[in-house]
Amino acid sequence: MEEKMNRANSPLNVDALSPEEIPGELFETLDDSEKNSEFVAMESKTYFQDAWSRFRKNKLALVSLVFIALMILAAIVVPIVSPYTYDGQDLTMRNAGSSWQHPFGTDRFGRDILVRVMYGARISLSVGFAAAILNLIIGVTYGGICGYIGGKVDLVLMRIVDILYSVPTLLYVILIMLVFGSNIFSVLLAISISSWVGMARQVRAQVLSLKEQEFAQAAYVIGASRKHILFKHLVINCMGPIIVNTTLMVPNAIFTEAFLAFVGIGISIPMASWGTMANDARSQLMLYPMQMVWPVAAICLTMLSLHFIGDGLSEALDPRER
Repeated sequence: MEEKMNRANSPLNVDALSPEEIPGELFETLDDSEKNSEFVAMESKTYFQDAWSRFRKNKLALVSLVFIALMILAAIVVPIVSPYTYDGQDLTMRNAGSSWQHPFGTDRFGRDILVRVMYGARISLSVGFAAAILNLIIGVTYGGICGYIGGKVDLVLMRIVDILYSVPTLLYVILIMLVFGSNIFSVLLAISISSWVGMARQVRAQVLSLKEQEFAQAAYVIGASRKHILFKHLVINCMGPIIVNTTLMVPNAIFTEAFLAFVGIGISIPMASWGTMANDARSQLMLYPMQMVWPVAAICLTMLSLHFIGDGLSEALDPRER
C-alpha cells in the first residue's frame, strides 16, 4: 500500500498507474454534455452547392447572371406576345421615336425595334452558346488527348492545330458562305471550325503540367484507366481556365456574328440580328442615333455580363480556390 501511494504522489509515475490506482483529486470525470464542447458541426454540402454559395458572394457576377437570364426570357417571350413581327413593315410609322406603342421606336421601314432587338437576341445568343458548347467539347477532348498521350500523337495533332490556326477565320467564313449560303448554320460552322484551337492549346498545356503530379501518378498506380485519369483527375483540375475560356467564347462568337452581319456577309436580311440592325441604322446615324444605340447596347451589355459571369465561375469552380 505504501509503495502504491509513493507512485501516485510522484508526477513522473502517474502514467504508470492503473485507472483504479489514480487518486480522485488528481483527475475529474467529465459529464457527457461536456465531452463534445469543442466539437464544431459543419453543414454538409455537395460540390455544386459549395460552388453556388461561393458564386453568390460575387455580387457583380450574380447581377450579370440575372441580366443574362432576363435577356433570354425576354428574347423568348417578347416576340411571342408582341402584336408586331421582326419583318412587319408599317410605312406610316417610319423612324418613329419611343412611345407606349413602340418603346424603342421604329426603323426606316416602320418595323418595331424592340421586337427586332429581342428576335436578334435569339439569333445572337443561340449562335454564341452553341459555338461555346461545340468548342468546349472539341477543344477539351482534343487538347486533353494531346497532353496526356504525348509523343508522336501529340506532335501530329498539334501540327494540325497549327495549320488550322494559320488560316484566317474570315477565309473560313467566306468559303463556307459560298457553299452553304448566308444562314445561321453557316455562321455557326464558320465560328466553330477554328475557335476551338485556343481551348485545345490551353487544355494541353494544363494537362502536361498536371499529369506528373502525385495525385495523377497515384491514380495510375491503383489501376485507374487513362480515360478516368484524364477526365476525372486532370481535366477537373483545369476547370478554372476551361470555364473562363468557355464563357469568353460566347461573347466572342456573338461579336463575330454581329461583325459578319454588319459587313454584309453574315445572316441575310430581313432576318434580324444585332449586327444586321446596326448595319441598317448606319445610314441614318446622324438623324436617328437611337436606332444604332439599342442593338449596340445589347451587344455591349451581353458581352460585359458574360465576362463577369466567367470571372465568378472561375473562382467558384476552380478546386485550387477551395
